[in-house]
Amino acid sequence: MPKEETLKKYAKLAIETGVNVQMGQGLIINAPIESVDFVRKIAEEAYQVGVKNVHVQWSDDELTLLKMQHAPMETLKHFPEWLVTGLEEMVKDGYSLLSVYGPDPDLLDGIDSERITAVQKASAQALSEYRNYVMNDRVTWSLVGYASEAWAKKVYPDLPVEEAQEKLWEQIFFITRVDQDDPVKAWEEHNGRLRQAREYLNQKKYKKLVFKAEGTDLTIELPEGHIWHGGSGPSVDGVEFNANIPTEEVFTMPDKYGVNGKVKSTKPLSYGGTVINNFSLTFEDGKVVDFSGEEGEEALKNMLDTDEDGARRLGEVALVPHLSPISQSGLIFYNTLFDENASCHLALGKAYPTTIENGSEMSKDELDQHGVNDSLIHEDFMIGSAEMDIDGVTESGETEAIFRDGNWAIKFN
Repeated sequence: MPKEETLKKYAKLAIETGVNVQMGQGLIINAPIESVDFVRKIAEEAYQVGVKNVHVQWSDDELTLLKMQHAPMETLKHFPEWLVTGLEEMVKDGYSLLSVYGPDPDLLDGIDSERITAVQKASAQALSEYRNYVMNDRVTWSLVGYASEAWAKKVYPDLPVEEAQEKLWEQIFFITRVDQDDPVKAWEEHNGRLRQAREYLNQKKYKKLVFKAEGTDLTIELPEGHIWHGGSGPSVDGVEFNANIPTEEVFTMPDKYGVNGKVKSTKPLSYGGTVINNFSLTFEDGKVVDFSGEEGEEALKNMLDTDEDGARRLGEVALVPHLSPISQSGLIFYNTLFDENASCHLALGKAYPTTIENGSEMSKDELDQHGVNDSLIHEDFMIGSAEMDIDGVTESGETEAIFRDGNWAIKFN
């Protein structure tokens, strides 16, 4: 385990820069039971800020696996109403949400994918209102990584578990800037750099993005009024927070009907305890019409079939330079929170309504009319590489270079 003072700095960063929970608010923490010592430090930081309550939702991989192996399908298809009521009650009361994230990427390897899909679908349907609070930034929320034993062994399979964990913690602290003297100040500077990129793209108002690399030739139309985000941003109450620690991306929404071409993944996707790898998707008029995968193809199919239409359309397009710290580590983390910040990526499923003007005030029909995708899922997958070129097409039809050889073709201050 890392030194106590380093974990305390990490906890402070999660509270002050991540969720930025305010005096008098409450805080929900979702966390694996393995992280109990770290969660106690987070709770201590939160109470020092002046929160009124810290509510922890514990998870345990071994119990999850036992349930997936033995529970009847009827149980897997049911999500407890009392839990939904409690979570909705807390976010309506202004609770912030922090997730401590370090799942075993191979936890459910070998489990029937229909059983996995049943659990994920039941959860997504039951928690749709709760998720709307999060995706519309009605509450502040954040994800931070935790170097669990199983995750560390996946990243460093040839090392003893203690050494693997130690090395993974070193990477986490470097990537999240916790190893610096003042991580909160370092993040203020980093957020400033991301702000430059998003402001440039918001001024440009590109109509289309064209992605080209080996196995990828994809055109993505952007809806009128789209908004680029990146780094910290305000909740509806004006509180600045960082949804992901780490983050290296700027992102917006595609037009759900305006995606055409083929795209190839460049990093494994850890989805529901299984790994999907080396897969390709073909889009026509925004919808996946063909797909293939070398590993986890059945899981990919079930993900695409999660709902009638939305899971086969895109809800996010994100730009990440190949020179990001995570990419330069040379590691595959098998963890979307980290891998998505090493690579340009797309997300199948629900779009963030905040990435279009007045999106948080629109009805479902209005969002659909503006090309905003809706779905039970939101799953990021990585497409970037050192070969990726991206062009932006302006309103007047001119083509401008945005990325060349995997990095920004634009010079920022």
